[in-house]
Amino acid sequence: MKRKFGDKIVELIRGDITTMATDAIVNAANEHLAHGGGVAGAIARAGGAQIQAESNAWVKKSGRVQTGQVAVTGAGRLAAKYVIHAVGPIMGSGDEDAKLASATKNALAKAEELHLRSIAFPAVSTGIFGYPVERCAKIMLQQVHQHFENGAVERVVFCLWDESSYTVFEHELKNL
Repeated sequence: MKRKFGDKIVELIRGDITTMATDAIVNAANEHLAHGGGVAGAIARAGGAQIQAESNAWVKKSGRVQTGQVAVTGAGRLAAKYVIHAVGPIMGSGDEDAKLASATKNALAKAEELHLRSIAFPAVSTGIFGYPVERCAKIMLQQVHQHFENGAVERVVFCLWDESSYTVFEHELKNL
């Protein structure tokens, strides 16, 4: 599904984010950028050891990535140029909605800083972090819509692994 907002596009795809040929893909990361499982593990496996090595160097230099913040690495063997590692909230940690909004907003800001035109997101924090998909879709889509008002990013893709997440995002996108 695609929806246009002026000259900008939000697209929903059901599939594997590691195959996206956008300028950047977003990794649903943890604070230590340890890419063992879920989306992070899939990205690290598909992109190769370079992604984890660059993540380790980032953490060694800058410390852990705070919830709501981002870090950037190359994309290794992936079609994308960059991986933007966004740390979303763990359900029950408090102020989760604001933290997810911040992670989304900061990933988009990093894309602007890198002069990127396209970016692909997963449903951040909805896996092992336990964040509800319905809240995720609403917050992430609202942040993208707000970003489109002044941002240069032209295409935002939500690459969703399962049909149920796709359906939730589709409903929220239609109602945006």
